Amino acid sequence: MNTVAGVLAAAREQLSRGRAPNGPAATAGAAPAVDAPADDASAATLLDAEVLLATALGRRRSWLRAFAEHAVPDVAERQFDSWWQRRLGGEPLAYILGHREFWSLEFHVNADVLIPRPDTELLVETALAELPALPAGDVLDAGTGSGAIIVAIASELGADNPRRLLACDRSAAALAVAAKNVARHVPGRVTLIQSHWLDAIRDDSLALLVANPPYLAADDPHLDALAPEPREALVAGGDGLDDFRSLIVDAPRKLVADGSIVLEHGMAQGPAVRALLASAGYRDIQTREDLEHRERVTLARQPHS
Repeated sequence: MNTVAGVLAAAREQLSRGRAPNGPAATAGAAPAVDAPADDASAATLLDAEVLLATALGRRRSWLRAFAEHAVPDVAERQFDSWWQRRLGGEPLAYILGHREFWSLEFHVNADVLIPRPDTELLVETALAELPALPAGDVLDAGTGSGAIIVAIASELGADNPRRLLACDRSAAALAVAAKNVARHVPGRVTLIQSHWLDAIRDDSLALLVANPPYLAADDPHLDALAPEPREALVAGGDGLDDFRSLIVDAPRKLVADGSIVLEHGMAQGPAVRALLASAGYRDIQTREDLEHRERVTLARQPHS
């Protein structure tokens, strides 16, 4: 029977031989410096191995260091080996474990949805800050995926929130994931709708439209590193702006007077998104920066009719 130290040493040896996903070799702490949704899909690390082994043992990761010579039961080692080979094959840690933390909540995820990213918490913060000044109307998370955005908003608004909270996605499989997360964290407080963007949304009904649409170009060189995630949640035409164009054109008739749209985008896309909003007549266009001073979220008020 192997020990904790022995299992991790074998994993370390595999990493040193370059058996890592989406690249020639893995390095501890490696992270992609790209304008794409950053995640642990880029390269396996020893930290990943520790997380997987701790999960297989039903322990915290800190326990591994304190009990390095503890014997690993065969069943736990087999489970770890299965997960570790998937990780070495390029599958993101979140998909292997079936969950990811966002807004201090644990969300169910699988390959039908994009993995929630920390950057998107700025979108939630911006939406929550905008809501108190908005007129009566519904709140919609368009292209909800896992439901992380609308669930985070609902968790902050509380059970006595008077606004109707909606989330839509064209994928029935994604909505099934979102339904699990709604049921777990905010049961009965979010209505899920199958819709391609705003097609099934009533006119003059939304006080706030929130979206994190796909924003990578079809030929983006970093797509290979994101291959395990649904391409339709990542790519939007030749310049990455097709879905922004659709939302910006369609939103005015869905928003109530003085309603707002809040959009997450790539760090280099702020000028293009502001230009699209301005050309469509939106008012009070503003962009928010993330903690690294990169433009990430742009908001605007409905155009005057």
